[in-house]
Amino acid sequence: MTNKFPPLDSTDATDLQQLETLLADGLAPIPVAGARRTALRQDLMAQVTASLAKQAGLLTVRARHSPWQPLKAGIRVKPLWDGGRQGHSVLIEFAPGASLIPHRHNCLEEGIVLRGDLQMGDLRLGPLDYHASPAGSRHGGISSTNGALAYLRGTSLGDNREVLREVLGGLLPFGKDDSVSVFAGQIDDWQEIAPGVWRKPLWRDGERESSFYRLEAGAKCPAHGHQLEEECMMLDGDLFIDDLLLRAGDYQLAPAGSAHREVYTDVGATLFVRGGRDY
Repeated sequence: MTNKFPPLDSTDATDLQQLETLLADGLAPIPVAGARRTALRQDLMAQVTASLAKQAGLLTVRARHSPWQPLKAGIRVKPLWDGGRQGHSVLIEFAPGASLIPHRHNCLEEGIVLRGDLQMGDLRLGPLDYHASPAGSRHGGISSTNGALAYLRGTSLGDNREVLREVLGGLLPFGKDDSVSVFAGQIDDWQEIAPGVWRKPLWRDGERESSFYRLEAGAKCPAHGHQLEEECMMLDGDLFIDDLLLRAGDYQLAPAGSAHREVYTDVGATLFVRGGRDY
């Protein structure tokens, strides 16, 4: 392999060695007196304690953590949260060619394709496409040609008895399909609710609503509380909630009665949020 750079002459080599020495000297540890060291440690531990207090009660599942569980050949799931009567929240991964059989939903199920493709009859969903199926609606078979990763909330996956109910209900072809799809390419309906903070409503029912949020680089959201639990799935970018950093694929549940003191992003972020309805 040909070297694109000319060799260093003796003068350049000497200059480079001197520069490396200066850098090494500048990176040397600065000695800290015993009393000062103790004070710095106490201040650091106080900040750690305050940070843990802010995050108390929050459930955060990192994209790279939590075990996957096999569902059937070619499909596995990662549990995120058990919402009781609202269903479960999970990540579901399809291998190329994998499929699920028809089923009827016990409660509202919302899904977002995070990667790859999903097909339901004539419907084709790609990255960041959203699909909602209300309780009682029926899905035909779901399959993926090239493989897919999706976020589901309101699913029965994780509760074998409820899964059986959905599968048995799917054997009966009656019922109206009131499902709704919102595609990533649809740019209408975005509302600027604060400087650099945009919101796109997706679904409303009773006291709860689901929305996409998009924050421009440097944008902030004001402090706010949660009358009901709030689910957040990071879709793109980085987001600080207080001093906790969330990245694409991370999930967080804020329980009812909790509060977010500050939400901001340095680089921009897109996220899905399901929580109490704003009136």
